Amino acid sequence: MSSPARRSLRLLQPLVHELMSSVSAPALLLSGPDGQVRRRGVSGWFVDDIRLLDEVLLSIDDTELELVRSATVGADRQEFVYVARGLGSPGPDPSVFVDRHRVLTAERMVETMVVSSAAVGSLDLRIHLDLTSDMATMIQVRQGQHPSVVPAEATADGFSWSDRRGSFGVSCNPSPDTVSLAAGRLSWRAWLQQGEQFSMTCTMSSDTTAAQFSPGGPPLWSTDAMVSGADPRLRRLTAQSLDDLSGLLLRDGADPFLAAGSPWFLTLFGRDSLWAARMLIPFTTELAMSTLRTLARRQGTREDTVTEEQSGKILHEVRNASLELDGMSLPPTYYGSVDATPLFVLTLGDAWRWGAEPTEVQELLPAVRRCLTWAMAQSEESLWLRYIDQTGTGLSNQGWKDSHDSVQFADGQLAEAPIALSEVQAYAYAAAIRGAELLEAFGQSPIDGLSSWAAALRKSFAANFWVNDSNGEYPAIALDRSGEAVDAVASNMGHLLGTGLLDKDEVDLVSRRLMSPQLSSGFGLRTLTTASVRFSRLSYHGGTVWPHDTAIAVMGLAREGRRDDAATLTAGVLSAAERFGYRLPELYGGDGSAAVPFPSAYPAACRPQAWAAAAPLACLVAVTGVDVDIRARRITHPAKTSTRLGPFRIDGLRVGRMAFSVSVAADGAVSVDLVGGADLGIAVRRS
Repeated sequence: MSSPARRSLRLLQPLVHELMSSVSAPALLLSGPDGQVRRRGVSGWFVDDIRLLDEVLLSIDDTELELVRSATVGADRQEFVYVARGLGSPGPDPSVFVDRHRVLTAERMVETMVVSSAAVGSLDLRIHLDLTSDMATMIQVRQGQHPSVVPAEATADGFSWSDRRGSFGVSCNPSPDTVSLAAGRLSWRAWLQQGEQFSMTCTMSSDTTAAQFSPGGPPLWSTDAMVSGADPRLRRLTAQSLDDLSGLLLRDGADPFLAAGSPWFLTLFGRDSLWAARMLIPFTTELAMSTLRTLARRQGTREDTVTEEQSGKILHEVRNASLELDGMSLPPTYYGSVDATPLFVLTLGDAWRWGAEPTEVQELLPAVRRCLTWAMAQSEESLWLRYIDQTGTGLSNQGWKDSHDSVQFADGQLAEAPIALSEVQAYAYAAAIRGAELLEAFGQSPIDGLSSWAAALRKSFAANFWVNDSNGEYPAIALDRSGEAVDAVASNMGHLLGTGLLDKDEVDLVSRRLMSPQLSSGFGLRTLTTASVRFSRLSYHGGTVWPHDTAIAVMGLAREGRRDDAATLTAGVLSAAERFGYRLPELYGGDGSAAVPFPSAYPAACRPQAWAAAAPLACLVAVTGVDVDIRARRITHPAKTSTRLGPFRIDGLRVGRMAFSVSVAADGAVSVDLVGGADLGIAVRRS
């Protein structure tokens, strides 16, 4: 066992769950709950993964300000109200107040601070703003490193900093009365009579040169997109989610996409960006198409063991520099993902069904052909789509559960690679079916052997992946290097639903297992059953709840006609959202709702996270049962759905560019309201 002294030397990833966060990609701002940015933590103003300011500290007469109100107003705005006790009139009631408004954009941060007095008589106040920069990279911050302070230069109205990566500065209006370069302090003197106020605005502007991607611009979904219902939490959660998604938009040339999440993953990820865009297809096919184009431009063209690039493969992530963390060394463009490639095909298939422009779909068919050819080639040896880290410094697990201990047997033993994940076989099977449909619909020649490969995959899955325990049959999480079924009971099985890989009896078995109290926490799906010897409610992939993981199961359950189960899981995520101010994090604790009112925070979770923000929107659409097939020019919906969420209405849905709404009545009756659908030849039918 390590001694306390040795443990204290470890560099630990900073905790972020209690921080206030604003995001306007590629910029983000992390502050304490009181809005102050203090040194020696993860707090700071970041642009393109560089921390430009690690201290932004406001004080009056060197008196600590005390917070009385804070609010996140959209993804990019924060508001704070303070009192300066000890100043002003004697007595218990505060009489000196500070209102602080913060607005973040991709290139700048603007802080407006208003000091007001309700004190009797006059006050002579000195207002200070302390500013410090360490120009740390996000990787340094994530590792808990504390670089030295970067010297500032004084300007007429503030400070400026510069290095080889660019420059930035702070300018204030009115200009400070005193500029102390050594202390990094700007100071103003204010004389206030009762009822008077003093206002100042400081603008922090950046000019970095390392950016790969530009700001995303306006969102691609309708400004009318919203959810309303008898339960006010539905509106609060979905409104916050849409706001957060807007803040995570980046652009590659003319093509917007969603960065994975803030603060650790504010860049392009294959899997994450695809899933988030796919979940939002009912609101915008344009985002899915632009994300697909962004990834297609970087589709693998050669064999490279260092980057894990392969011909036809879709990348895992893109960064400005190599990622050196916890023994990993990932190159700036890294392809270590086994599931992004079939997910590319599935996302295009969904976008096509929901009315994406046919010419844009056709332009991506060569990329689809390369994806499917890659999948078939990778499975030649074993039939399965498998992964193994060839370098020893890459990701040891390359599905969505990519932590080192995420693929385990029921007894806790870790699986050895090459590993064939259950959900990846489902994605591959569905991609083969959908890809063949796409090629045929656009008059393209079929891929030799694709149909027989898909049929063999489905048959072999049924023969090799199913295992038993005391509660009956279920699909294993994976097959290990020897082909043995890795028999942990995990949420991965939820990803099989709706893919066509399972027959009806198998769907029943999976659905019952998902809804068991060992997996369904009441706040969503646990990643691992509570019966596992390795279960921990705060293990990254071994017992926590991930909203997007739950949403994928919800979408699958709904496709299989199990909308009441889908609504039950959705209601659990809705309950959890209250704990987090309706800004869902990347993941949270696997606590049971029977034991606690709200789940624990996972301390290092990204918030906002793209697929977590998209998850409740996807869940609600799924619960309605609405489906679109532009080929048949129809929208279908069930006569009734679950009443578990009460009555609600979703506005801003689109078939291509045509808007429509779907409503669920108190008795579960589902109705669709088309805007201009008859003119476009779109029919609405009950399924």
